[in-house]
Amino acid sequence: MKPFLKTALAATLIALSSAFSASAEQIKVGFSPEAYPPFYSQDSSGNWGGWEVDIANAICGEAKLDCVLTPIPWDGLIPALKTKKIDAIMNSMSITDERKKEIDFSDKYYNTPTAVIGAKDQKFDATPEGLKDKTMGVQVSTVHAAYAKKHFTEAAEIKEYQTQDEANQDLAAGRIDATQADSIALDAFLKSDEGKACCDLKGYVAPDLEVLGPGVGAGVRQGDTELKNKINAAIKAIRANGKYAEITKKYFDFDIFGDESQSN
Repeated sequence: MKPFLKTALAATLIALSSAFSASAEQIKVGFSPEAYPPFYSQDSSGNWGGWEVDIANAICGEAKLDCVLTPIPWDGLIPALKTKKIDAIMNSMSITDERKKEIDFSDKYYNTPTAVIGAKDQKFDATPEGLKDKTMGVQVSTVHAAYAKKHFTEAAEIKEYQTQDEANQDLAAGRIDATQADSIALDAFLKSDEGKACCDLKGYVAPDLEVLGPGVGAGVRQGDTELKNKINAAIKAIRANGKYAEITKKYFDFDIFGDESQSN
């Protein structure tokens, strides 16, 4: 991974590329320091990598930005952006009208379906009828929590977790019946030894553009048009020059960008 990003924590510092311009604008990019493979994962040395880290590297390099990857708990990301503790968020944050009341977004840089997984020994689907009398785990302050509360509350008990990994662990332990999240992230769990043993895909939720949004974008402060434009131009450039596809092929056998018409 070409290290345009470095973490703010000393244990996870990544050296700047020697080719990187000394005059590059420095911005702090917030992310939640939790495993969310294949988008974010931490190696034995404490360094963060994954598809989204690589894409952020490419965007920052294209935009000539010196980006510092800054760990902040998920539910503190938007407050940190608004109070200028960070300058951008790149952490699989879906673009939604509700979040746009507080922050702005770049164009999307990926969009994948929302899935529900559950215990192998239970037969149900990703509908209110299928989830009747079930307990569903979701990560707090996510579009998945909002979707579950809107569509499944009358049928299922909704239990919120600080991280998706905690929901996955409770599902594997039999403490909940299902969990909802991005299909790619849940697929990574299902391919793990623990996931293979306990669980399977129950289906994909019905579309709700109002809640789930058109995809994932970089969060920026309202009014920070200059940074937003730089990120948008960089996203378009890496899509056009093949860098996006090159990175994606390392993690997926398909283009996760989604419908070209659903950009911001």
